[in-house]
Order: sequence, then structure tokens, then C-alpha cells
Amino acid sequence: MNILKEFRVNDKCSYLADRNQTTHYKVIEECSVTHCQELIERGYRRFGKMFFRPLCSSCDECKSIKIDVKNFELSSSQRRVIKKAAKIKSYIQRPSISKPHLELFEKYHLFMKEKKGWDYTPSTAQGYYSSFVDGHNDFGYEVLYYLDNKLIGVDLIDILEDGVSSIYFYYDHDYEQYSLGKLSLYNQITFAKKSQKKWIYLGYYVKDCPSLSYKSHYKPYITLDGKPDINEEPKWF
Repeated sequence: MNILKEFRVNDKCSYLADRNQTTHYKVIEECSVTHCQELIERGYRRFGKMFFRPLCSSCDECKSIKIDVKNFELSSSQRRVIKKAAKIKSYIQRPSISKPHLELFEKYHLFMKEKKGWDYTPSTAQGYYSSFVDGHNDFGYEVLYYLDNKLIGVDLIDILEDGVSSIYFYYDHDYEQYSLGKLSLYNQITFAKKSQKKWIYLGYYVKDCPSLSYKSHYKPYITLDGKPDINEEPKWF
């Protein structure tokens, strides 16, 4: 492992309006699965070689959250989502980049700009590679979802020593009837159970952010206390 760069950025908050945020970044070359695990357990997220977490002095609304896989039971409605998607095929492999990836990624973000007012910047092959392909090492994967040989969803994940870290999911909104976001999470949980993994690391839960508040629906879950240093033992409650 080699930390190429470490820095902090002050910017507009990504989750709550009229607030600013301070984000701590680490750029790591050849990160091991063990060190990735240590960082994720302490509230970091990974995009490419970049690990980051909020370190805001006056706000603690971003809560790192993880689902207790062993004690999670699919409800009847959740099982119906899986049953409805029976014709959808999924494949797991190392992260990759292709024309269908880029077209779907662009379509998804244009849709979310209109639906939820997300900030939009045209995607590029280099930007996509840096965020979702580079730095996967021996723990990063993508799950590709196909219907009738068409790519309709891409789920980026890290398979860690004790769980699955959910990085990013994007999909084709023309297939919303299949609840693809929910389907991808249920499949993560099913995989984790079969692999005897304890947790699904879901990133940040922010109570007053609609794009993140849904995560509290997946119970049982626990959240991280504060932002522990790499040498401190993380406490989850």
C-alpha cells in the first residue's frame, strides 16, 4: 500500500442544502483488501483509488451504516421483487468499461437530474474509469444486469473480509417496474448470506436527505460512532 496523496476539501454539502462540508481524501496505490476493510469500517468510501469521508466540525448528520446480514430476513414484498425479476440475468466480474456502460451511466444521470435535481456533469470515459474501474485491486467487482441481452443495471461493489461494501448502482429508468435498486441490494444480501459475510456496508445515512434516508428501512442495521482514526477501534451501535 502506498498513500500517494492526502488532503481535505471544503465545499458545498452534497446531502443537505445551505450547509458546507469538509471532506478528507486519501489516494492509495495498490490498497490491500485488509486496509480497504479498515478504512470502510472507519467511515470511508472508495471511488477508484480515492478513499474519502466527511469530517465536518459542526455537523454529524452523515452516519456510516451497515446491514446486519445474519439477522436480515426478506419480507414478502421483498421476495416479490426478486420473483418479478426472474427473467433478469446477472453476472459478476471485475469492473470494466464499455460503450453500453457509458451510455447507461449518462442516461441514468440525465434522468436523476430531471427527477431529483441532481447536479449534472457530462460523463467521460476517463472519469468513469478513474471512479469505477481503476483501483479495484483484488476486492472490487461489478454486477451486470441484463434483460433480453440489454444492459439495464450496473452494481459496483467491494467484497471485503467481513462483508460487502456497496459503492454505486446505476440503472435504466425504462425498467423501473423491476425495482432494480432494491433488487441489487437484495442480491447483495443473498450473496453475503451464502458467503457467510456479516455486513452490507451501505455508505452514509442522512436522515433529512431523501436520496439517503431510505437506507434506514433495511433492518437490522447499526451506525458508526463518530469518525475514528485508523489507529482507533471503530465503535458501531
